Amino acid sequence: MNVTSLNRRAGSAFLSISRRAFHRARYAPFAVHILKGNPAPEPREQFSVINPATGEDLCTVEAASKTDVEQAVQDAHATFKSGVWSNAPAHQRAMVLTRLARALEARIPEFAQVETLQTGRAIREMRAQLGRLPEWLDYYSAVLRTHSAYVPPTQGQLLNYVQRVPLGVVAQITPFNHPLLIALKKIAPALAAGNSVIVKPSELAPITVLEFAEMAVEAGVPPGVLSILPGYGRTTGKDLVSHPLVRKVDITAGTSTGRAIGAIVGANLASYTAELGGKAPVVVFDDADVESAVNGAAFASFVASGQTCVSGARLIVQTKIYDAFMARFLDKVKSITKRMGDTMNPLSTMGTVISPFHLDRIHKMVKERSSGSILAGGEPLKGKSEIDGFDFSQGSFFPPTVIVDVSTEDEIWKEEIFGPVVVVKRFQVKRAYAISQSDMLTSGDYFPNIQDEQDGVSLANDCKYGLGAGIWTSNLSRAHRVAAQLESGLVWINTHHRNDPSSPWGGMKESGIGRENGLEALDAYSQSKSTIVNVASAEESRQRDDWFTEGAVAKRYG
Repeated sequence: MNVTSLNRRAGSAFLSISRRAFHRARYAPFAVHILKGNPAPEPREQFSVINPATGEDLCTVEAASKTDVEQAVQDAHATFKSGVWSNAPAHQRAMVLTRLARALEARIPEFAQVETLQTGRAIREMRAQLGRLPEWLDYYSAVLRTHSAYVPPTQGQLLNYVQRVPLGVVAQITPFNHPLLIALKKIAPALAAGNSVIVKPSELAPITVLEFAEMAVEAGVPPGVLSILPGYGRTTGKDLVSHPLVRKVDITAGTSTGRAIGAIVGANLASYTAELGGKAPVVVFDDADVESAVNGAAFASFVASGQTCVSGARLIVQTKIYDAFMARFLDKVKSITKRMGDTMNPLSTMGTVISPFHLDRIHKMVKERSSGSILAGGEPLKGKSEIDGFDFSQGSFFPPTVIVDVSTEDEIWKEEIFGPVVVVKRFQVKRAYAISQSDMLTSGDYFPNIQDEQDGVSLANDCKYGLGAGIWTSNLSRAHRVAAQLESGLVWINTHHRNDPSSPWGGMKESGIGRENGLEALDAYSQSKSTIVNVASAEESRQRDDWFTEGAVAKRYG
C-alpha cells in the first residue's frame, strides 16, 4: 500500500467519527428577554450558516431585530446598574473567569470541530488555536487578583486613591476569520473590568460565540452581563453601535467599516477600539537562515488561508538571498498545495476561504492585477485531493499563490486581499561609503553601515496599513534597528503571528486605533476614578480651608 493510500485510510478513519453535529440546528439571539421566553414583537430575519468546504447548511440562525437590540441594551444597562457584576468584588469576577476557562478547556475538541465546519479552516489549525483560548480568561482572572488601585502623591493633608471602574454597556463586533479567538480577546477584559457585554458575531460564523455565551452563564456570569446578537452589520450591527447607552465599541473589521463605525461612535462620545486591515511585510535579509525564513514566511502567508489581518502578504527579499529563498519557498508552496484536502482531515494543511463571494473576489484581484508574474497557484481548486480524494469543487478552495515582480502601484501590492496570495519583491543593498577617500577600502564597505537595509525598510513601509510586520536576520543590531523603523504596531523578528494575552495587539496608520490584550485592554474597558480625602483634623481644616475668611490671609488654591 503506497503513502497516498495510507493517508486516505487515516483520513477516512477520522472523518467517519468527525461528522456528527456538535451544534444545534437552530439558534436565536442570546439575550435576557429571549431567555425569559418573551414573544418576538416582529418576525426575525433568518440566515443559514454554510460550511465553506462543502456548501452544506450547518444551521439556521435568527438575526436580532431592532427591537431585540433595544431590549438587549436596556437589559444590559439595567444589569450593569444593579451592580450584580459591575460592583462584584474583583476576586469574585476572577473566580467566575477561572471556572469559565476550565469549562472551555473541556470543550476545546468540540469547539474546534465547529470552528472548522463554519470557517473552512483546517482542523489542525483550529485545534492548535482553540487550545490556547483559556489563557485569555486565566490571564484576566490573574490580573483581577493582582491589579490594584494606586495612591498618587498629593500636596497637603490629602489622600488621593485612584481606582478603575467599568464603563457600562459595551458592544463588540467580531469577524469570521477567528470567530471565538477574537471574541474572547474582547470579551475577557470587558468582563474582567465589570462591564455588560453585547457581541455581534459575524453572520458567517456565529455558532461558537453563541455556544460560549451559554457556557458563560453556567459558569456564573449573571444573565444580562453577556449577550450575543447575531445578524448583519448593516442592520443589527448599526443599531447596536449607534445606541446612546453603549459606552464603548470594539470592532475587528475592514478599514472602511472601521471609519464608518468610528463616526457613529464619536457622535455618542463613546470609547472606541478598532483592529482594522493589514498588509504585513515580511523582510528577509541576506544573513537570514534560509530554511527558517521560508518556514516562517509560509506560516505568515498561508495560515488561516491568508485570512488574517497580519498575514504576510508582502515578501521583501534581499537580492543576495533571493534565488535560494524563492527556490525553497516555491517547494514549500507545492508541498502545502499537494497536502490540501478535507478540512476535517488532520492531515490537511490548509482549508478554504470563507465563502464563494470571497473566493471570487480573491480570484478577480489576482486576474486583474496590472503587473507581476504568477509562479504558483492563481486559480481556484477544482480537482480531487491527493491525500483523501476530497472534491475541491464543492467548496471555496484557493491554493497558496505566489506573484513576483509586482509594481508598488498595483492594487494587489497596496490593498488587503484576505486570502492565500503573497506578492514578492527583491531589494538591493545600498552601500554606504566612508567619510573621505583616504578612509575607503577597495571593497567600498569599510565599516558596518545603517544604510544597507533602507531599501527593504522603504518597501515595507510603502503601505497605508501598519498592523503586523516580520523581519528575518541573524544580525542582532540590524534586527532591533529595522524593527524601530517599521511603521507597525506589531513587529516579529525571526518569527511571525506570535500572540499572547499579556502582549498588546493593535495597529498604526489605517490599521486601527487602540489595543487588544494586556493591561492596556483592561484599562480600555474601564475608566479611572480619583477619590480625594482630606485627612486633616477639623481644627486644622477650619484654619486652613476657609477660603472666604475675613482679612487678607493667603490661602492655598487647589
